[in-house]
Amino acid sequence: MTALNALGYTSEHEWVAVADGIATIGITDYAAEQLGDIVYVDLPTDNATLTSGQVMGELESTKSVSELFAPVDGEVIELNGQVDVDPALVNRDPFGEGWLVRVQLFGQPLTGLLDRAAYLRLTGGEE
Repeated sequence: MTALNALGYTSEHEWVAVADGIATIGITDYAAEQLGDIVYVDLPTDNATLTSGQVMGELESTKSVSELFAPVDGEVIELNGQVDVDPALVNRDPFGEGWLVRVQLFGQPLTGLLDRAAYLRLTGGEE
C-alpha cells in the first residue's frame, strides 16, 4: 500500500504519486466505494498525451459510468493491464495494485493537488 499522506489528490477523486518525474495515478478508496463494483476500465492509450483536467478514461461500475480526469500533464508510459483483466482490483486495492496509469511528466511543478488532510475534509472522511 502507498503512504497515503505522501500522495496528491484531486477533487475528482484521483490520487497521484510522483517519483523521478513519473506520476502514478489511480482513484481513491472513497471513489471506489462510491462507484460500487467496477466492471470495466477504459484507460488512455500508451503514449497518449494527457492534459491536466481533461478526461483520460472511464470507469464503469454496477451503479454508473464515471469519467477519469488527468491530474497532470504528461505522456502515458505504462498502463496497468491487471485492471483490464480484473477491474475489481481497483475496488480491492485502489492505492496499490489497482493503480491505473503511469505518466512521464512534462517538467512542470505539480499544482492544484490537495494533501491528504484537505482531501479528507472534501470527502467528509477521517484520518
